[in-house]
Amino acid sequence: MIPVIVTLSVLVPVAVAVLMIYPETFSLENSFPQAKKLPAFHAFLNGTTAVLLILGGIFISRKKIHLHRAVMVAAFVLSALFLVSYVVSKVSNPPTPFGGEGATRIIYFFILITHIALSVPVLPLAMLSIYRGSTMEINKHKKLVKYTYPIWLYVAITGVLVYVFMSPYYPV
Repeated sequence: MIPVIVTLSVLVPVAVAVLMIYPETFSLENSFPQAKKLPAFHAFLNGTTAVLLILGGIFISRKKIHLHRAVMVAAFVLSALFLVSYVVSKVSNPPTPFGGEGATRIIYFFILITHIALSVPVLPLAMLSIYRGSTMEINKHKKLVKYTYPIWLYVAITGVLVYVFMSPYYPV
């Protein structure tokens, strides 16, 4: 399982980076008309993931391991769905520039840059955390989630914020 985690941890960010660097090369514009609605769907997925992560923290603090496991797996599934949907959105929609100015622009780009930078380690950290928990390597799981949980939660919350900042600029 570890080789699969490592492989996905390398391939997924590289694929997303290639799509961002060369959007016109992989463009499927107008082939999926519903793709214009994907940014709102992404915000929903990120917001729901954040709620599930918070519930997971509450459940484990109350020793409700089955509930913790269920919501954490659900959070991972939603994050994976987000990733697939994000790729579809990137190849189906032309890039939308941010139109804000002044302090709003600075805040937006700070949130966006930290969101992107921290989203890269979320996939391997989440997969490894779930793997360690499912194989009952509890000490390794606990050590790992000290980093995974806050990073994953930050990425989920800032994913919603990026949408809120960008929503006035998305085509209708």
